[in-house]
Amino acid sequence: MTESALKQNLIPDKKIAYWELNNNTSFWSKAFIKQLKFKPREVDTSLNYFLDSIIHENYREAFKDNFYNLVRNDVDFRQKLLLKNRSGGYSEFICKTNDELKISLNKESTKTIFFFKSKLKTHKKVRDNNFYYLETATMTSTGSWYIDFEKKKSYWDDITRKILEYPEDFIPSLKMAYKLYSEEHQALASSAFFECSLSGKPFDLEILMVTAKNRKFWARAMGKPVFNDNKEIVGLRGIFQDIDDIKQKELYLEKTSKIIETQNSRLFNFAHIVSHNLRSHSSNLSLIMDLIGDVESKEEKLELINNIKDVSNSLNTTIEHLNEVVTIQTNAQQSKEIVSLSKTLDQVTTSINQIIKSKKVTIVSDFSKGDKVNYIPAYMDSILLNLITNAIKYKHAERDPLIEISTLLDFKDNDRLVLNIKDNGSGIDLDKFGDKLFGMYKTFHYNEDARGIGLFITKNQIESLNGEINVASIVNVGTTFTIKF
Repeated sequence: MTESALKQNLIPDKKIAYWELNNNTSFWSKAFIKQLKFKPREVDTSLNYFLDSIIHENYREAFKDNFYNLVRNDVDFRQKLLLKNRSGGYSEFICKTNDELKISLNKESTKTIFFFKSKLKTHKKVRDNNFYYLETATMTSTGSWYIDFEKKKSYWDDITRKILEYPEDFIPSLKMAYKLYSEEHQALASSAFFECSLSGKPFDLEILMVTAKNRKFWARAMGKPVFNDNKEIVGLRGIFQDIDDIKQKELYLEKTSKIIETQNSRLFNFAHIVSHNLRSHSSNLSLIMDLIGDVESKEEKLELINNIKDVSNSLNTTIEHLNEVVTIQTNAQQSKEIVSLSKTLDQVTTSINQIIKSKKVTIVSDFSKGDKVNYIPAYMDSILLNLITNAIKYKHAERDPLIEISTLLDFKDNDRLVLNIKDNGSGIDLDKFGDKLFGMYKTFHYNEDARGIGLFITKNQIESLNGEINVASIVNVGTTFTIKF
């Protein structure tokens, strides 16, 4: 291949070292070969030889990325290199492409990389800088990326390709950018990149990304604007760091901490309930016994004895309820199995079919987002039965009950399944009763058959399996219970 650039006098100084790239073939100028202390015909001028034998290994991957991005995407670059000469020593070079030098070459037919030998003495500390950078990036799974607005192209380094599980020769495009992020985080990513592009605001996000193999993982995405000489934003550059292991441990610790906190709270509440309710019954019995000793008429004594029976029955009921709570905690260790929400709902509605008909109840269900959950079947049956009968019991006086039951996935909480049970009943004043809603023997309506035990049992069943139950309600509008499994 002839030195076409020199012949056209586009590079007038023959001492300038450069490569000329044309049709996947490279030509090394005589000046470049001479600076490496080789003779023109004793050196292999292929890219593979350059990468394997000339360039220092610490600079190899970055140069390869830059080289292919120039050839394939026409992205210019500037890079510091250490190149080995014929005698085995290393010299520092600065390599620049056409645009960096503002030399007018026909880029459709040829691309040129220039090599300028550094005038400064290269110390070991300087040579090692790139090594430490690459080692740090590799060890921390941190890859870099660049978006060029003017050329409408994007660039990844090898580590980014590795993190995202794309092949080494993959060329990213702006059109596929949204596919890099999990559906629930696409809006977050889009907003951050858009704001950075328009206003220059840097971003630093923890975000769910998706690899080429469709694997979701947590990443740290950082980006900042790139300005031209006129202070105009011409691109973005930044890093992706794989933080999935750390994030999963963090989420696990948060979940474990929440479980422990919930268990401690349940234990405290149970102790309080036992103390309060049993003391109430024992005080009543003690008072009645004192009164029996004070009264003389048989009629009064018989009345007090009947009172003892009433207190005894109440005490027995309380002990049964407390025993049920203990049983819930014990049964939580049972083997779970895959439970179908739709089938469980069918069983529950069949068992209370007469109530549903007599109260003109409409139940609408949608389990398209998730119908199966690993659970204790008896608990699921009890939970649905309690919440549905509650919705019927506390219906609004001026309309027929409508109960909507549906599922969704909580993307922010590792795709946990969430069950919503919504009614159009009389609602609950949460400002007044919110902190007592799930308490034992707490009622918030004036129904004669209200006992205040159903929600207490339901909450204990859900929390015993490390779930959560929350409520939203508006008086005279309705109530929604949200269960996170």
